This record gives sequence, structure tokens and C-alpha cells, in this order.
Amino acid sequence: MTIAPDDDFAAAEFALGTLDPGERATLAARRLREPELDEAIRAWEERLAPLAEAAPPIEPPGDPFAAIEARIRRTSPALAAQTAAPQHDAVVVALRRSVMRWRAGALAASCLAALLAVGLFARETTREAAPHQYVAILQKDAGSPAIEVTVDLDRAELRVRPVAAQAPPGKSYELWIIDASLGAPKSLGVIGAAPQAASLSAYDPAVVENATYAVTVEPPGGSPNGKPSGPPAFVGKLIPVGP
Repeated sequence: MTIAPDDDFAAAEFALGTLDPGERATLAARRLREPELDEAIRAWEERLAPLAEAAPPIEPPGDPFAAIEARIRRTSPALAAQTAAPQHDAVVVALRRSVMRWRAGALAASCLAALLAVGLFARETTREAAPHQYVAILQKDAGSPAIEVTVDLDRAELRVRPVAAQAPPGKSYELWIIDASLGAPKSLGVIGAAPQAASLSAYDPAVVENATYAVTVEPPGGSPNGKPSGPPAFVGKLIPVGP
């Protein structure tokens, strides 16, 4: 369904019941001839139904005036005689105005809360999903892919697979993650002939996403001192491949 953002927001307000009578009548007429608008209103009504159940309308306490007047009538005749009718009327009027202001404030607060909920829901439903799957093709130069690295951020897992690279006789390939925040390059393990996995749980996801990945040629079994023995043979960076 394709609908303008303004119309989608109007549909949300229609479902909430916050439009003034003129705007509501206009939108009600439009939905009869615009199927997409009608569908948007129905969708918002379904989305907001749980909100209505979870947060029922605010109801003020029962009318206090009857209780106040009854209390005045129960006072002693002498005290009642001392209470002038104009003063009594003024007190009742002031109380009525106070309760009306309370009711108006409660209604405004309810509408504001509902609109905030709509805004947050709209933001969350329209926000572009962050990518979680990445791939890097490590190569010596353009057009010569050698090793494939895939990363799943949700699982904090890396998988490495040789594509066209084969370690020199008597040597091993070792994979490294390189980022300024890590200091020296950190080994992610020796690369075998078959695909294999490595855990990335020790690294911040932002570092994993933006780091450089490199492969060096090492003695059999990997670097003897935990540091690259020479310059990278293959290098690359991750690119997102899906949400």
C-alpha cells in the first residue's frame, strides 16, 4: 500500500478520534472513494486496539457537588443561617469550574499520550531495519577474490571460506581483525581448507562492522607470537548483505 505520510498520520488521528468534526467528516468522505486511505484507517484501528484495551479512558470521580451540598445541609441551623446564599453559590460555581478544568486537563493529557504512542509506533514501523548480515571478499587486488568472510552480528559469529586461495607449501593462512580501538591486530584463527567458524563475542558489534579483515602467511599452525609475521596477503572490509 502506498499512501502519503500526511494521509497516514490523518488516518491515525481518525482512528484515535482526535480530529475535529469537520476534518473527520472530510476524511470519512475520502475513505469511501479512496481504498488505500480506508485500508490505512483500518490498519491504524487494528494497531491501536491493544492500546485502548491496555489504557482505558480516564474517568474522573463521581460528581462531588451533591456530597458538598449535603454536607452543608447537615451543618447546624446556626451555622447554616450564618452562611449567605450568594457566598454558597459562589463556592459551588468555583468548584464546578475547578472540576471542569480538571476534566479538560485529563482529556488533553490522554490525547497527548495517545499521539505520542502513535508517533513512536510510526517511527518504529518506518525505521529502516539495521543490517545484521555482512560479507567481505578478501583479495590481493581487484578482480582476484581469494577468501570469503561472512559475519552474523546477531550470533556474533564469523565464518571464513577459501575461494581461490591456497596457502604456500609448509605455510598457513591466518585471519586478523584490525581496528584502531583494538590496538594491535587480533587473530581470528588459522584458515583451513574447509569453511570454519569463529566467535566474535569478545568484540563490540560496531568494531566488527567497521574493522578491516586481513590474511597473512604464517608458519604451520599460525603465528608463533600472536602477531602478524608479515604484510597482509589479502585484505577487505565488510559490506551489508541483508537486514
